[in-house]
Amino acid sequence: MNTSTLVKRSYKSSIKQLLVFGWEQALSCLFPVVIFASLAITQYIPLPLLPRYDWLLLICLFMQWLMVRSGLETKDELKVITLFHIIGLALELFKVHMGSWSYPEEGFSKIFGVPLYSGFMYASVASFLCQAWRRLKVELVKWPPFLAVVPLAAAIYLNFFIHHYWIDLRWWLSGLVIITFWKSWVTYEVDGIRHKMPLSLSFVLIGFFIWVAENIATFFGAWQYPNQAEAWSLVHFGKVSSWLLLVIVSFLIVATLKQVKGKITE
Repeated sequence: MNTSTLVKRSYKSSIKQLLVFGWEQALSCLFPVVIFASLAITQYIPLPLLPRYDWLLLICLFMQWLMVRSGLETKDELKVITLFHIIGLALELFKVHMGSWSYPEEGFSKIFGVPLYSGFMYASVASFLCQAWRRLKVELVKWPPFLAVVPLAAAIYLNFFIHHYWIDLRWWLSGLVIITFWKSWVTYEVDGIRHKMPLSLSFVLIGFFIWVAENIATFFGAWQYPNQAEAWSLVHFGKVSSWLLLVIVSFLIVATLKQVKGKITE
């Protein structure tokens, strides 16, 4: 077999790998895509009878039911997503109270200024992580001990609250993440071939794409930052660090639950 044939086969294999990976990622992103589509549609096409925020809540609830009913999401994944809904809603209540952002529209399903659909935006991140984990057969290499991971995740989450009253520890926590996961890798399977990636790089990539998603969400009025009150503007790039830390918390929770379940089923 000549070199030209080998190059062509390698090229075709790479294209196939990319297409399969993209398809698996698209399926894993189904819940977030529905949320973004609903935000766009309800922004430009007013729906009758109920305020927009209430329609978004009903759409999210229906989508969640449909995914479990159809088998796209397992009952175990639903439990993880529900946990993220609660965690996200608690953060939303605090941040809106502190004036970090707001939900200016009316709605029957708002509690202390926060519409209940907002928790599903956090839940959609967990949905993506859980489904991508299952579809790509993710495995962790050199995962740090439980006693290092749990306190770090808790500290990152608490910093979202305490930095309003004390110093912001996000950069110190980011440094601890690098130190803790310096030797950690994530492996995943695409069309029968396994690949690996440094865990820290996967955090950065997911955090960046969530920042892109945040710009789309604010453009369609999902929520509003103070500087967007008069007209929409790009979310400050510094927010990537916040999303990066939130992604790390999300990943650590999902990974820890997967580890615990794995030990229970052994």
